[in-house]
Amino acid sequence: MIYLRKAKEEDLPIIKTIAEQTWPTAYGNIISQAQIDFMLEKMYNKGELLGQMLEGHHFIMASELKEDVGFAGFSAVNLETKTFKLHKLYVLPKMHGKGVGKILMNEVVSLVKAQGGEFLQLNVNRANKAANFYEKAGFKIKETVDLDIGNGFYMNDYVMERELN
Repeated sequence: MIYLRKAKEEDLPIIKTIAEQTWPTAYGNIISQAQIDFMLEKMYNKGELLGQMLEGHHFIMASELKEDVGFAGFSAVNLETKTFKLHKLYVLPKMHGKGVGKILMNEVVSLVKAQGGEFLQLNVNRANKAANFYEKAGFKIKETVDLDIGNGFYMNDYVMERELN
């Protein structure tokens, strides 16, 4: 049984640990270890995560048998167009294929709808098999982007969007 809860500040180290355990599987054959290390430090240090939380990012934790096994993070990006963004969704490799990602996605969609959201966007690396997961969840490729994230590294992503109705 998977349980969900809203993350609190004390969950931030757990979010970082899950990302550190998940990223090598998710990105190891797509980007260099140097880029993985750079991005993890840039995006998952406690100050960055706490700042995101204080700016209105919502984090949802997924657990099984009292072990945290995944998380998702989202926020509103444009209230005029009622657009939200799924910033993060990671599940421990040992839990892949067990429906945890789908449970987290359904919860994010439900919470976004409850806040009046009509569109949910996300970025996914163009070579990441997770793009298939998002397509099955109703997302469509909106555009292709190459984002300079510093240190000579780029994120080569699809921007995907799902209309919520």
